[in-house]
Amino acid sequence: MVVGVTAPPRLAHIAAQAAVSEATVSRVLNGKPGVADTTRQRVLAALDVLGYERPVRLRQRSAGLIGLVTPELTNPIFPAFAQAVEQVLVGYGYTPVLCTQMPGGATEDELVEQLVERGVGGIVFLSGLHADTSADPARYAGLAERGVPFVLINGYNERISAPFVSPDDHAAAHMAVRHLADLGHRRIGLAVGPPRYVPSRRKREGFIEAVAARLGQSAQEAEALVQHTLFSVEGGRAAAGALFDQGCTAVVCGSDMMALGVVRAARERGLDVPDDVSVVGFDDSQLIAFTSPPLTTVRQPVQAMAAAAVGALLEEIGGNPVQRTEFVFQPELVVRGSTARRTG
Repeated sequence: MVVGVTAPPRLAHIAAQAAVSEATVSRVLNGKPGVADTTRQRVLAALDVLGYERPVRLRQRSAGLIGLVTPELTNPIFPAFAQAVEQVLVGYGYTPVLCTQMPGGATEDELVEQLVERGVGGIVFLSGLHADTSADPARYAGLAERGVPFVLINGYNERISAPFVSPDDHAAAHMAVRHLADLGHRRIGLAVGPPRYVPSRRKREGFIEAVAARLGQSAQEAEALVQHTLFSVEGGRAAAGALFDQGCTAVVCGSDMMALGVVRAARERGLDVPDDVSVVGFDDSQLIAFTSPPLTTVRQPVQAMAAAAVGALLEEIGGNPVQRTEFVFQPELVVRGSTARRTG
């Protein structure tokens, strides 16, 4: 047995993975013309998925570097966005450079400076300081003055002149409240992140509007059932305690991680989810369908938002300025096992 030698790719395996003929795979691997770009990309993707190394002749020259600045990656929605953005960039021939913020690590400004020093062609910001209403937006004006194109995902700020891509947080809150109200819940709470973040504010506003429309409660009554905490499991757990004390039988959450914290808090009190308490998350990251119970959540359209963000950035890089506005995408309610009809 020979150790350390990689077996050559099997045409049949690659063809099956890419859903093309072996002849097509052969043409791609040998660099021959006559294959559509989309088909060629499928074959290359199949090579990657199966763990085969691409032949040297197929390795593309990069069109340039694009920075992607993200928050910490412990919340699975951030790596989901990062992967989606990187896939789109690679499809256009660009090399993504992922920069992750974390407690005690480099700040957003420091990461941006490092990217600019390395000559990136543009930057995608995901849930960065632009989403924090207490942060100084002048840093983005300074970046524009240096001629670096950028686009911002999640967290519209009217003081920043740039293309924004966001989910409709108001609609997300309305979807969740409507679903719970239709199940017979009349005491619905909201667990959401710090109020200085734009997505938190928008979800709170949408929640208050929805509760007034569906349950006839005043804004003051609805506001009393809003708990601002951290976008984390522990944050959701802490918020749940206060909401359960106020008699809530259902909780809408600002993230799936918070929703898992609410489920944990319910179990610690001897409550069953969904028989005693219904829980709705937000994001629908990849593993949420496999929690216990599978989480009902409002899905962010990650792929569509990533494609729009990269498209806007590449237009900017190409010298075709995109409208300085917010492109808003509709979320989708995904009903699973964490919500049920109120029987008591």
